[in-house]
Amino acid sequence: MYYVYILKCSDGTLYTGFTNDLEKRVLAHNTSKTAAKYTRARRPVKLMYSEKFKSKGKALKREWEIKKIGREGKMELIK
Repeated sequence: MYYVYILKCSDGTLYTGFTNDLEKRVLAHNTSKTAAKYTRARRPVKLMYSEKFKSKGKALKREWEIKKIGREGKMELIK
């Protein structure tokens, strides 16, 4: 399975990503040097939203769609 997710960073910004292990990736965003540079500077992060997909291609497509909708659209998804 693949997941698309939205994190809320400590500075209030939102980060969108995808992974095949959601729990491990959120932990990495909060603790690891392998986390995205953006989230490493804005820890701690909190998982606010996720969607599950059977294929990597569908997850990547959805990640791209979410990134294009901007902050307001992301806030609607989180609600």
